[in-house]
Amino acid sequence: MTSPVTTRTVRPLDALRFDTSGPPELAGVVAEHLLLLGATADGPPAPAVPAEVEPTGRPAGRTGLSGAEFAAVTAHTAWGAPGSGISDEATVQAATGIMAVHGRRDGEPRGLAADFAATATGLLTVQGLLAGLLAQARGGTAPQVVATSADRAGLLTVAQYLAADGADEGEAAELGPGGPPFTTADGIRFELETLDPGAWAAFWRALEAPAQAIRDGWRPFQFRYATACAPLPGTLHDTARSHAWDRIRRAAAASGAEVCALRTLAQRAAEHDGAAPWSLAPLAPPGSGHPHAAPAGRPASAPAPGKPLSGLTVLEAGRRIQAPLAAHLLGLLGADIVRIEPPGGDPLRGMPPACSGISARWLALNRGKRAVEIDIKDAADRRRLRELAADADVFLHNWAPGTAARLGLDADDLAAANPALVYAYTSGWAGRLDGAPMGTDFMVQARTGAGEAVRPEGEAPAPSLMTLLDVLGGLLGAEAVLAGLLLRERTGTGVRVDSSLLGAADTLTAPALRRLAAGGPARRPAGFRRPQPTADGWIAPADACAPAAAAYDLRDLPTADALHLLRAHGLTAARVTTDLGELHHDPRFTGSISRDPHGAPAVPDPWSFA
Repeated sequence: MTSPVTTRTVRPLDALRFDTSGPPELAGVVAEHLLLLGATADGPPAPAVPAEVEPTGRPAGRTGLSGAEFAAVTAHTAWGAPGSGISDEATVQAATGIMAVHGRRDGEPRGLAADFAATATGLLTVQGLLAGLLAQARGGTAPQVVATSADRAGLLTVAQYLAADGADEGEAAELGPGGPPFTTADGIRFELETLDPGAWAAFWRALEAPAQAIRDGWRPFQFRYATACAPLPGTLHDTARSHAWDRIRRAAAASGAEVCALRTLAQRAAEHDGAAPWSLAPLAPPGSGHPHAAPAGRPASAPAPGKPLSGLTVLEAGRRIQAPLAAHLLGLLGADIVRIEPPGGDPLRGMPPACSGISARWLALNRGKRAVEIDIKDAADRRRLRELAADADVFLHNWAPGTAARLGLDADDLAAANPALVYAYTSGWAGRLDGAPMGTDFMVQARTGAGEAVRPEGEAPAPSLMTLLDVLGGLLGAEAVLAGLLLRERTGTGVRVDSSLLGAADTLTAPALRRLAAGGPARRPAGFRRPQPTADGWIAPADACAPAAAAYDLRDLPTADALHLLRAHGLTAARVTTDLGELHHDPRFTGSISRDPHGAPAVPDPWSFA
């Protein structure tokens, strides 16, 4: 293999070529990201008709990547297992519980009008390809094939909700229909965000909301990130509807809360800067790092078979979902993850519901990680963190903007001690939008038009209360780190990588924006991905079969009979999972849901290498 010091490359996949085939919603994300990473396409990136069909009739995707000093790596991507009935985005959402979680605000299962599961699958496919190349670059056993599937990707996206459902205790907040956004007297729909109960109360008091409603509303609002619903007192919505937008904004400014009017996809298209969903930049001149791109003082080591990141150390200083999920994925690929937690440990460890005394949701993102308690406000502890970074491969954080620079823990600060470091920052906005609100999932959905993209025509735009962008942001963060590690191997120097929730939103809404640019409707038609009720549950037709399936009244039929009827007429549909506990024994999936040492449900790894 060419020495990483002498290899001339600017992007991690420079001088590599790829070919891809399969359903556009799966192959499109893969092709787009491989191009952004520097690879060249051998042909059309995503044919309109699947180029490969498995014997079951289930479309499959295939991507081959090779060139430069690398042996070929092939990715196989599937919707689900043969005979499972999982054959497209709609049936994946139905089977994996995505429809159930997204529909909690509405009180019944609802499909996301955006291709959330396919987008997640595409990102995981790119991660698998990058991991395979990285194993080669590090001198390990080179995997020739990486397999991913949309059903496993879907299970990964609901892992926190599944873990909470299988906990030893019930939810700390009520599960029931309801939640933001709110509507003003002049018809503006808006999101509200604050992490401070005092700011919440001050905002509503300024609008003269009833005191009891303010008290009753805080807990469901606070827990909406965890439960995907927020059964707020109706009087809070009434209060918002009694005031104009200008009054709402003044109340937010005075209280310390933040509000954001929901924007349309057309508005997002008009301001889109065309930037990639992440950025990579060298931290030091080529050749300044260790000749094998390992941190100073630690020899390079070849990865173990099937674990392309084994032997690498990731320091993670992350809270909530985005950065912890990115690090969790790197851990599944074999990296040793060391969490930097505040004195006393991460307070989210105690967030109910718990398994063996530890938050089930926290375990879904952080199981298997080691923890080191460091007070980043203390000078001695910051020196200790720099010492840890000097012997790490990756430092990953999602601190508030400006925090790292203020504390002397930014990329250049840590690169001084470790020129081979991959420094990764997962943020809300990546500094790309002036005057942007707080960079949290629902605010980014509101600001980018994602709230419009996830709802079809005929339904009022509303950000999903399922944490779509936190999850996709974590997937993008892991992809960016893998790209940075591969670039480090090819150049011999450290890399700074930046990813964001804004990048996640742009990735999710890209198909809608392309439809808009082509002169078509940005939103999907009315009734798109609406499950049909049966006598004892719900079924979701595949997208292509939905118009024909709508002609059948299934309400008096048991679900099994309804599926049999549709299949007898050549129509594909899937039973909608409404109870996440059913996933443990659901025979439709290509991997079993296990229990971790604390008893929390754990979904299967999203890739396999061979």
